[in-house]
Amino acid sequence: MKKIILLGYMGSGKSTTAKTLGKALLLPTYDLDQLIEAECQSSISNIFLERGEIFFRKKEQEIFQKLLQAPESFVLSLGGGTPCYANNHLLLNQEQLVSVYLKASIPTLLSRLANDSNNRPILAQNTEEPLESFIAKQLFERSYFYHHAQHTIKVDQKDVATITEEIISLLA
Repeated sequence: MKKIILLGYMGSGKSTTAKTLGKALLLPTYDLDQLIEAECQSSISNIFLERGEIFFRKKEQEIFQKLLQAPESFVLSLGGGTPCYANNHLLLNQEQLVSVYLKASIPTLLSRLANDSNNRPILAQNTEEPLESFIAKQLFERSYFYHHAQHTIKVDQKDVATITEEIISLLA
């Protein structure tokens, strides 16, 4: 078995899918944002507020690289921006990894994120443009990094079980 890395924009279902996939494969599941929160003993929102995004991105890369060096197999959900910083996207094609981009359309992301900006520091920082425009702009900027994943699964109008089955079929 290999390390399975799920990436995609916030709201694409990475954390939820990782939990379901981990259970199905009997593998431990990690959420990079939760690991950062545990190590810093603070929420992502507070880390951004008190220590800034640069500190957060350095901590994110440090923990991500540590996980990739671990000998065991697992399922890991990345933060939405993880592949876009510190050349993390270059780590997605290592031999012992299976990386999967959970690709969601702008309308899907908009419906999932519309009422969640308080829990999403990147969204909370956006005060100048409509959420749909902000998401579209960020998706455009991040798509290069997301497409470094070995596989892409479109998640629009699919439930977690279906997405999980698709990922498992990629592993066969």
